[in-house]
Amino acid sequence: MIADLDPRTRAVYLVLLVAPLVLLAGLYLYPLSRVLWLSVTVPTPGFGNFERLFTSDAVQRILWTTGKLCVLTTALALLIGYAIAYAAVHLPGWRGELFLFFVLLSFWLSVLVRAFAWLTLLQSRGLVNTALMQLGAIDAPLPLIRNEFGVVLGMVHYMIPYAALPLYANMRGIDPRLVPAARGLGAGPVRAFLRVYLPMSLPGLISAGILTFIFSLGFYVTPALLGGGKTIMIAEYIAVQINDTLNWGLGSMLATTLLLAIFVLLALMAFFVDLRKVFGVK
Repeated sequence: MIADLDPRTRAVYLVLLVAPLVLLAGLYLYPLSRVLWLSVTVPTPGFGNFERLFTSDAVQRILWTTGKLCVLTTALALLIGYAIAYAAVHLPGWRGELFLFFVLLSFWLSVLVRAFAWLTLLQSRGLVNTALMQLGAIDAPLPLIRNEFGVVLGMVHYMIPYAALPLYANMRGIDPRLVPAARGLGAGPVRAFLRVYLPMSLPGLISAGILTFIFSLGFYVTPALLGGGKTIMIAEYIAVQINDTLNWGLGSMLATTLLLAIFVLLALMAFFVDLRKVFGVK
């Protein structure tokens, strides 16, 4: 206990504790408070900026596009991530670890590099369209980028590890003897999975879904490049309001709304999900 230490050692501990808090307050909390202040003071004091959430067609269209793409991204990332985590847990020996290692490799790639890679693959003269045309499968290039399809594809590719790793941690805590026991009692493979394994992996599925959705809300580079200005999400719209139109009130209001939505989602995850089960702790 700190109270049991001598005064000099106690002072050192207090300095080491207070210094990061002061740095955090200066670099994070103060700018955040400024954003919150601007959202209710520019151009006039009040909640006029927040009223535009319900009255502005442009804002509602951006929110609808953001929500729709985030839901699609989350659903696809969970589906693929669940299969990856299940395979990594059940592959014997070093094969499962190697499988998971290749998933972790994607963390080392910049989101900008990934977006440009998808541009190279999916553009009208990219590898995918060129190969399909040479095979005679299509007569004209398919519109694979500068639309919602390209944005979702790039976002799902980036979010798969964020979905797979929490699921993998959760599945590691599930007793592998339970499904064979259900099979031994007469349940088929599908019923044993749906009635035994899936409910036990549900905490990891919920937490992975919330985390994936939260990260998807703040996407900027991928929609900007693969959307080509035709599919705009809230982060890009905020950047346009702040940097181009200088509409600081609207931009800070949307940033505040996004922040509040993230806090609500985190509270939901903490309320509904046992974090010990999420990380595979028995």
